[in-house]
Amino acid sequence: MDGILIIDKPAGITSHDVVARCRRILKTKRIGHTGTLDPFATGVMVILVGRATRLAQFLDKDAKEYEALVRFGFETDTGDRTGTPKNTAISNFKFQISNEEIEDALNEFRGEILQTPPMYSAKKVDGKKLYELARKGIEIERKPVKITICELEIMSEPPASAGRQASKIEDQRPKTEDRAFRVLCSAGTYIRVLAEDIGRKLNVGAHLAELRRTKAGKFGIEKSVTLEKLEEIVGENRLAEILISTNEAVSHLTEIKLSPEESARIKNGMKLKYFSNELKDGAFLRLTENEHLLAIGFYREAEKTVQPRMVLV
Repeated sequence: MDGILIIDKPAGITSHDVVARCRRILKTKRIGHTGTLDPFATGVMVILVGRATRLAQFLDKDAKEYEALVRFGFETDTGDRTGTPKNTAISNFKFQISNEEIEDALNEFRGEILQTPPMYSAKKVDGKKLYELARKGIEIERKPVKITICELEIMSEPPASAGRQASKIEDQRPKTEDRAFRVLCSAGTYIRVLAEDIGRKLNVGAHLAELRRTKAGKFGIEKSVTLEKLEEIVGENRLAEILISTNEAVSHLTEIKLSPEESARIKNGMKLKYFSNELKDGAFLRLTENEHLLAIGFYREAEKTVQPRMVLV
């Protein structure tokens, strides 16, 4: 039972809860993940099972895609709908914002930009998680970080999860106005901060009302299953139908197909002679035997060799 599962995380539970339920359903403790989602958010969580837990560092997980519902009208202390509205009233909020006005504002956020991590985040500063300080009423200076917004567009329909969740903050229409966005961005991007910054660019308050992750790296929502569906599939002994193999999980890495003799050398931690004009020094490779992932290796340009970095058998 080694491979990748794509779970459609429901709202109202933590990412830790998702891992715990997967451990119970699969009856194994050897489970990890490639990135968390806030409790109120839904969508793609990449779950690593068995020996696949060792592959986290090699997975193509940089690009993330989200569908977000932004509520214009006021900010909250957490940047999302789970927080408390800030006292700073936006007196000049126009009850109707045109898509043209929003589109003009979005131009500033496309491409490589600087983003300041929010206080309510798991990011650590001097060994302490920011949200632990925030809960004590402590706010510290955070350094802006470079992120990339590859695509940012207004959606005609709200995210699939919108309207199904109870909000801590009562809907205040006509004092608020909602817009849905699709965001394709680099890892480490905070959509809550993006929502706030768009609101500030429009000179109004804004916070994140809904968030659904539709893609993490190469893993999309179309291949996901709910926790309830996973339990059903496991009960019917059909896990193989949805378990992504370790070889497929790292298919973005250059493949070297090994002979039985080469496989034996790799299993013993020995180098292989290998020459490539395309590979850069230190590039990671997937070493396979009969379509199965045997190891992750790296290329040594000076020696013209492949050295095993991690053997999975």
